[in-house]
Amino acid sequence: MLLTITTTHNPASDLSFLLHKHPGRTQQVETSGGVAHIFYPEVSDARCTAALLLDIDPVGLVRRDGGSSGNDFALQQYVNDRPYVASSFMSAAIAKAFSSALNGSCKTRPELLSVQMPFEVRLPVLPVRGGLPLLEQLFAPLGYSIKAQRLQLDEQFPDWGESRYFDVTLRHTLTLQTLLSHLYILIPVCDNDKHYWIGKHEVDKLMEKGGAWLDKHPAREVIASRYLKNQKGLISDALQLLLQDETAEVEAIAEAATPKLRAHDERLLQVKNELLATGAKRIGDLGCGEGKLLKLLMAETQFVFILGMDVSYRSLEIAQRKLKPDRQHHPDRVQLVQGALTYRDSRLAGLDAVALVEVIEHLDEPRLSALEKVVFAYARPGHVIVTTPNAEYNVLFETLSEGTMRHSDHRFEWTRAQFQAWGNALAATYGYTVSYKSIGEEKENIGALTQMAIFKRST
Repeated sequence: MLLTITTTHNPASDLSFLLHKHPGRTQQVETSGGVAHIFYPEVSDARCTAALLLDIDPVGLVRRDGGSSGNDFALQQYVNDRPYVASSFMSAAIAKAFSSALNGSCKTRPELLSVQMPFEVRLPVLPVRGGLPLLEQLFAPLGYSIKAQRLQLDEQFPDWGESRYFDVTLRHTLTLQTLLSHLYILIPVCDNDKHYWIGKHEVDKLMEKGGAWLDKHPAREVIASRYLKNQKGLISDALQLLLQDETAEVEAIAEAATPKLRAHDERLLQVKNELLATGAKRIGDLGCGEGKLLKLLMAETQFVFILGMDVSYRSLEIAQRKLKPDRQHHPDRVQLVQGALTYRDSRLAGLDAVALVEVIEHLDEPRLSALEKVVFAYARPGHVIVTTPNAEYNVLFETLSEGTMRHSDHRFEWTRAQFQAWGNALAATYGYTVSYKSIGEEKENIGALTQMAIFKRST
């Protein structure tokens, strides 16, 4: 199995210092599954490629372990795909061959550790149980551009169809340590299998290697489940640790708004402040997700009743666990319900104000009319606060090509003019007045990252 990492950083040969591997000679490292060969197919100031070739002996694995190590895969058969595909064996090889780089160490050139470099990663044969949608779900939120071609089972027999294997190329600009941590965790997640026994130590490895980014990844539950081989107890432990980190972060935000907040945190704080300014006592977070805004709202005594609604039952389960300590003292103050905003729901009646934070862009535009009727015609709260991305701001994202959107699940992203045209028409139709604000630092001619509409019922 093969992995190549290429950079065009200037000078590209800096890659060899970060990897602690001399480009002038081939090196070998013994791993749990075989021998890893490290070499450089190309080295220059303009372009440098490091290759990791892992030679696996599946027969040797069975004879060596004899079933005593819990290596279930090796017991199944002597002939398998392990020597030819990137799997958990490759993750183990990355940890062994590039241990210094993975752990953020570079004694000879420590200044390179924080340098973000343009990288291209090639995995010629990557098993992906879930296909291209899973690849996008895992890598796109981290900022990668993805090129993937599904391989045929056998080119000599095209009627057999396509396999679960992909030829994958990933491109991104980031530090080498971050890149290796992504590969270390996500390669076995794609395969949804591991070649060794999984215990509590795997939770520690997941937290150690993914601690800088996993808690913010929208597919963190999928990642944790697959990485821990779908063992419920271990998955629960991992998610608990992730939720603890996030809860601590939200509590810190609630106590003091620091000058430099992440965009999402700033958005939630501004929505909370707008809800406070309305004087509302009974409020709703429609599309509440995992409860970050709800956590902020619960700290405000003005709100005597808070409704959280989301279409995802799993997200509501996470919100339930996150809010449980606060709800123990006032169990009836916060109500979490599952529901879709495209269907009339009596549970939305009687609310003074509601917020839809980054919700509307996840609906197909033709279905927006259903949401409009549910919220503005049937529920009719006194105030409605809506936030959505400002499409004009996307030009500042280097990883976004022209015409693409910030998230693969977004159905549309509006300019400021489009958003205001929608809001003005909505207000006129349903008897509301509307005003608009920006969230985040405004840039000349393109506005801010997020745009917000505040609707007030006038009739």
